[in-house]
Amino acid sequence: MMASDRCFRRSPESTNIENLIVLIVLLIFVATPLIELYFLIQVGSVIGALPTIALSLLTAAIGGLMVRHQGLSVLMRVRTQMDHGEMPALELLDGAVLLLCGFALLLPGFVTDVIGFLLLVPPLRYALIRRWVHVIPVHPEARRDQAHHRVIEVDYRRDDL
Repeated sequence: MMASDRCFRRSPESTNIENLIVLIVLLIFVATPLIELYFLIQVGSVIGALPTIALSLLTAAIGGLMVRHQGLSVLMRVRTQMDHGEMPALELLDGAVLLLCGFALLLPGFVTDVIGFLLLVPPLRYALIRRWVHVIPVHPEARRDQAHHRVIEVDYRRDDL
């Protein structure tokens, strides 16, 4: 076995995780449209085709306005934190979730609209962000780099002048 072969070999655990992620993404892209289609047919059979289309367009319009309003609020919080010299990491994640929320609301269908409207509720969105930040590990290299770049701010004055 050559040295380059050892560098590019994957552990069985990482291969299993990658396969699981591919399966989940494939399931989302196949299952979501089928579920949406089922619910659109069910609702259309009860209220009719045109009202179903109108309801889908109405939820997209209302959701778009709500995402725009909350997105501007997030933008203002980002600007305020940057003006104070702080890194707006959580606000940027909030904006990313709002972007996904807007995408879900623009897709035709009721299941993605429910998911989008749920993500518009700030406490649910913040809980999702906190959970994501808690689960995603920080790489050890990042922690080691932070330890070497410690900044100590002090105030001083010269008395000899």
